[in-house]
Amino acid sequence: MIDVVNLIKHVIHMVVKVTMSQVKKDWFAISEKLHKFYGGKVEIVPKCPVTNIDYFAIWYTPGVAEPCRKIHSGGEDLTYDYTWRWNAAAVISDGTRVLGLGNIGAAASLPVMEGKALLFKYLGGVDAFPLVIKERDPDKFIYIVKALEASCGAVNLEDIESPKCFYILDKLQQILDIPVWHDDQQGTALVIIAALMNALKIVDKKIDRVKISLIGSGAANIATYRYLKVTGADPKNILAVDSKGIIYREREDVESLQKENPWKYQIAVESNAEGVKGDIAESLKGADVVIAASKPGPGVIKKEWVKEMNKDAIVFAAANPVPEIWPWEAKEAGARIVATGRSDFPNQINNSVGFPAVFRGVLTVRARKMTDEMFVAAAHAIAKYSEETGIHEERIIGSMTETELYVREAIAVAEKAMELGYARRKISRDELEHEVRALIERPNKYMEMALKAGLIATPPPL
Repeated sequence: MIDVVNLIKHVIHMVVKVTMSQVKKDWFAISEKLHKFYGGKVEIVPKCPVTNIDYFAIWYTPGVAEPCRKIHSGGEDLTYDYTWRWNAAAVISDGTRVLGLGNIGAAASLPVMEGKALLFKYLGGVDAFPLVIKERDPDKFIYIVKALEASCGAVNLEDIESPKCFYILDKLQQILDIPVWHDDQQGTALVIIAALMNALKIVDKKIDRVKISLIGSGAANIATYRYLKVTGADPKNILAVDSKGIIYREREDVESLQKENPWKYQIAVESNAEGVKGDIAESLKGADVVIAASKPGPGVIKKEWVKEMNKDAIVFAAANPVPEIWPWEAKEAGARIVATGRSDFPNQINNSVGFPAVFRGVLTVRARKMTDEMFVAAAHAIAKYSEETGIHEERIIGSMTETELYVREAIAVAEKAMELGYARRKISRDELEHEVRALIERPNKYMEMALKAGLIATPPPL
C-alpha cells in the first residue's frame, strides 16, 4: 500500500527544492541587473538648504572657518556638534571573508559594504559609508582604521577572516575613543542570544541548565560562546565543534591554539567538562540546543543526529544560503523550535535586527565604547519586544519590518551607555525616544518622497 503521507511530504520537499533553486538563481540575476542600473545603492545628499549662491559662504568658505576654529580651540568632541560625525558610521572590510564567497578581496567586497550602509540608513537612520581597505596585515589595517577615527562616530567591521578578526576588534576597542564592533561576531551573536532567550521560554528550560552544541568555531560561534557565558550559560555544558571535531582540552592541536587562536583556546580549556570526543553526531547526543554557524548544507547536520537530542530540542541552523539542515527535516527528527538565516522560513536569525538599532543607540548619545553590558541590553530588548508582540514556535524573534523593535533596542543601548558613563551626551528618556524614533522613521519618509518625485528611478522590467 502506498504511504500517502510520506508521498505528499516527498512531493512538497521536491517542489520546495526546485522553487528555492529557481528563486536563488533569479535573485542573483535581478541583483546584478539592478546594481548596474543604479550604479550602486547609496549616495550623499544635502541636509542643509542651498537656495542661492550666498549659502556657500556659510557652508563653505569663508564661513566654514568659524566651526573649524571652534573645534581646533575647543577639542575634537565639538565635531559632534558641527559635523555629521554624531550620526556617521564607517563600514570597513578587507574582503577576506565575504558572505559565502570567502576571500574575494577588498574591491569585490564593496557591494556588500555598500549594502550594509543602506541597511544602516534604512533601518536605523544611521549615515553609514562603505570603506574597503586593500591591506591584509592586521596591524597596518588597525593603523588605517585608527587614522580614520576623526571622520566617524562609530566603526562597523565586516567580513574579516578568523582569527584575525578577533585581534583587530580587540585592539581597536582598546585604542579608539568611539564604539567599534564586528558584525560577524557581535551582530550574529546578538540575534542568536535574543532568539535563544525566547526559545527557552517556550520550551520551559533555563539557560544555565541546558546542554548546548556549537557547530562551527569561526567568528560567529566564538562570539556566541562568549555571550552565552555572559547571559548565564555554563561553559561546562557547552560542546564546540570545528573542522577537526569536538574541541576538548587534551586534543593534540590545543596547545598551538594558545598562540595561534587564543579565543578558540579559551573554549578548549573552559568548555566540555566531560571531555567528550568525536564529531557533530556525538556533540548532539543529549543536547538541548544546537547552534550551527558552519558551512552551507543540507546534510551538515543529519536527521538521525537530531533524533539523539533531548526532548523539545532547539535547532538554530544559520548557514546561508542553505542551512546545515532543512527546517522540515529537523522538525521531523523531533526538534520543537527551528531557526535559520533565511527570510523564507520561520524564525529568521537576521543580523539586520541588531546592528542598525545598536548603532542608532550609541550614536544618539555619542558613546565612546561598545560594551558587553550594552550588548546584553540590546538582546534583552529584542527578546522582550518579541515576547510582548507574541512568541510561539514559529516566531521567537521579531523581524526587520518591525520599526518599534529598533526603537526599543536603540533606547536600551543608549540608556545603558549613559548608565555606564560612556556617553558624551546625557538626555532624558523622553528626549531619547523622540530623537531615536524620528531618526529611524525618517528614511522611510524620504524613500516615499524620493520615489514619488522621481529622485530614485523606477527600476527597469525584470
